[in-house]
Amino acid sequence: MLVALSGCASTMYLLQAADGEWHVLHSREPIVQVIDDPQTPEPLIRELAEVREARSFASRVLKLPNNDSYRTYVKIDRPYVVWNVVAAPALSVVPKQWCFPIAGCVAYRGYFSEQRARAFAAGLKRRGYDVVVEGVPAYSTLGKLPDPVMSTMMRYGTDELAAMIFHELAHQLLYVPNDSRFDEAFAVTVQDEGLKRWLEYKGEPGRIKEVDEERADDRQFVALLRHTRNRLARLYGSAAPRRVKLRRKRQIFAALATNIHSLEHRLGVRSPLYDKWIAEGLNNADLVSVGTYYDCVPGFERLLRQENDDLPRFYAAARKLAREPKATRDAQLCSQPPDTGLVSGEALGGSRAQPPL
Repeated sequence: MLVALSGCASTMYLLQAADGEWHVLHSREPIVQVIDDPQTPEPLIRELAEVREARSFASRVLKLPNNDSYRTYVKIDRPYVVWNVVAAPALSVVPKQWCFPIAGCVAYRGYFSEQRARAFAAGLKRRGYDVVVEGVPAYSTLGKLPDPVMSTMMRYGTDELAAMIFHELAHQLLYVPNDSRFDEAFAVTVQDEGLKRWLEYKGEPGRIKEVDEERADDRQFVALLRHTRNRLARLYGSAAPRRVKLRRKRQIFAALATNIHSLEHRLGVRSPLYDKWIAEGLNNADLVSVGTYYDCVPGFERLLRQENDDLPRFYAAARKLAREPKATRDAQLCSQPPDTGLVSGEALGGSRAQPPL
């Protein structure tokens, strides 16, 4: 049916996605079986034992879906399971969208092959788009298939591994087609709240403090990117000639690179993620990618507080919002505070953000 309804390029894309998903599912093994295998390395046994506990916690305490997802394991022989291509026009901070069966329209296009992702990105660049290719350690099939834990999820540490499971299960709990900002921000909110409760459950108050500090740093970094995106939106919407806009765009992104380095210096850290972005050349796609995940998080956090931090009530309130028109959802969740008036070169806080999930 998909072949009949799609054009040639769309058909090839859907076929690579189906083939990639088939290989993932075909290679998975029950986590219990992997743990019991005498050939399994001891570090992996410990990590998978923690995964089993976190998976049980997700359904029992966080009230996330109780199904076959994240009860199997698959080894992926590449650094990421999928590479997402994100794009925006040269003079716009609105992401390009692609529309698919079931998932609806989303602000990225995923490939199980890095080579294919980069080839598609190169074609978009030739057409004048700003493009970024992002490696993704995990994804959700929205409960349509039993998603496994993947080896690509394991390198971020057990805390982030648990957070990823919470994030992807949140997509299974609530997903609104054609609204990536709503979907990702909801999942990020569940992920962050779930991780805090998971650490409380494990009795790790010191780690909770560290996570809170990391999240505070993340927000300062996101605020910097949002400020830059707002500056660019004003520039792109102005009556200035195109050549002037392009020149000012280069100046604004150069200032952003300087500010990112300033953040790293202030925190005393170097972030491979930020350094990679700068080395590859910051562009509109970097900004819209982060905005997709974080623009609406403060609104969802307010909603959680309004529901007295009761997760089932929060989920019900989010479902109610999901039935509203998109404009209503955006107004309640995604409206941003006024810009701070920061100018290029000003020192801001920093971030230890992980790549978007």
